Amino acid sequence: MMQFKSHNSIPLFVLILFCFACGKQSSSGGGNTPIPTVALQVVEKWLDNTQVSNSNVQISRTVVIKIRFSAAIDRNTVANGISLTDQLGVLVPTNSSYESKDSVLLISPVTELKGLSLYSLKISTSLQSTLTTKLSADSYTTFNTIIDPSNKFPLLTDDELLNKVQKQGFAYFWDFAHPVSGLARERSNGSSETVTSGGSGFGIMTIPIGIQRNFITRAQGLARMQTIVSFLKNKAQKIHGAFPHWLNGTDGSVIPFSTKDDGADLVETSYLIAGLLTARQYFNGLDNAETALRSDINTIWNGVEWNWFRQSNQQVLYWHWSPKYNFEMNLKIQGWNECLITYILAASANTDSIPASVYHEGFARNGSMKNGNAYLGINLPLGSAYGGPLFFSHYSFLGINPMGLSDVYANYQTQVTNHSKINYAYCVANPKGFAGYGTNCWGLTASDISNGYAASSPTNDLGVIAPTAALSSFPFTPVESMNALKFFYYQLGDKIFKDYGFVDAFSMQQLWFANSTLAIDKGPEIIMMENYRSQLIWNLLTSTPEIKRGMKRMGFMATYL
Repeated sequence: MMQFKSHNSIPLFVLILFCFACGKQSSSGGGNTPIPTVALQVVEKWLDNTQVSNSNVQISRTVVIKIRFSAAIDRNTVANGISLTDQLGVLVPTNSSYESKDSVLLISPVTELKGLSLYSLKISTSLQSTLTTKLSADSYTTFNTIIDPSNKFPLLTDDELLNKVQKQGFAYFWDFAHPVSGLARERSNGSSETVTSGGSGFGIMTIPIGIQRNFITRAQGLARMQTIVSFLKNKAQKIHGAFPHWLNGTDGSVIPFSTKDDGADLVETSYLIAGLLTARQYFNGLDNAETALRSDINTIWNGVEWNWFRQSNQQVLYWHWSPKYNFEMNLKIQGWNECLITYILAASANTDSIPASVYHEGFARNGSMKNGNAYLGINLPLGSAYGGPLFFSHYSFLGINPMGLSDVYANYQTQVTNHSKINYAYCVANPKGFAGYGTNCWGLTASDISNGYAASSPTNDLGVIAPTAALSSFPFTPVESMNALKFFYYQLGDKIFKDYGFVDAFSMQQLWFANSTLAIDKGPEIIMMENYRSQLIWNLLTSTPEIKRGMKRMGFMATYL
């Protein structure tokens, strides 16, 4: 074998080994095994004592946000790496502190956050650890704050508060009424031409209240009623004497509620007739103007062909009839629900009254509408589980006094009172844990929701409270309703008390507050608050001779019959 020698006699394989080792050190930048670069990570986030989740609601306005990282963070990068902004994107000044050798960052607002507001915390990739590692992507956390408990308006006496809420709500029917017909627009955020027959009946009931509370004069109220009644008698389209759900406020033509609901709506008609009869009883003067008004109301009242809606003399009333689709909607009016007033009026009519048997077999279903179970420890005489939406206990009883009223099926004072108490107790129990529910914030009924409209109830709870639910229950739950009124006005008033009083609904869970007012929700508030105060509308409608006669025929008993 040949041998190679260097001039200094170092063997060649030693030189090769030395060069290999030097090359290895050079390529790694050092003699140690390199540490792989790992991105900075957010290990966990806390809002006060609650770990961050997908739904962060009811968070303190002085919240301490605790963020645990996978490594110590570089304090010099926090100012640019962490930001707290409100729902408009405005930066909120914050204080920072550190724990656990700077691997835990504590963030808190310099001043209290706004109540019932949305905030967003951003941890950006510009935040670095002391090892100069960064997050692989920005991290976001949103949360909603709790209510600001301070009073939003000056304190009023209970009577002053009731007056204010009634007066502001009355403005919806007075100032916002359709300028041609005088009828109630269906909603504040809808078509200016769409008026509602049932909601107009509720609005008519508010006119005597407006006069008695000095919101308007009797002469003003009479003039408005003359406009309304003239339009209904001479211009509004009627189908077998009944009115459609929606009308055009200028020409009186039908505005279809749905494709086949383009004709008569007997339930909406009954709400309108109840309002007209209330006005007839109120405007009882012997002068020519009030006498003529009563005569015109009677013409409308006597023109309804109630028996037509029995569809060939069945023992039940049907909700709809269309000149084009006839009875294709095929919806029977059956209890228990908001439609008792329809049967009362149909049985009370002067010219085309239905037999009492239609009420017993059609609406009461020979007693099948009875319930008798207890919910949350409260007995419910009629209806579905938990009673359904609260408007079931409002619409028929705007003018019909349920106090002391009974028949073979129920004591109606017990029905409406216990229905309201069940609704209240459910909201207090709050089994779904929705933000805001409690002893001062309750009431589930049909209303706008954030993405449409729904009939809320304990069995269809969407986290939406409608002020009309508690306020229209004033005669049945006066303490609970007054507590709700004060909460809605003083604590939530900056969010929900607007030009026409309380907006239609809200959700503290979603931080959603309606911008709408609906005639069918606003009317019952004003009317039932007045029935609580003076029984005015109850006394007017139940003084109607035809109603007394009809209810007796149906088997009802009450001191006013």
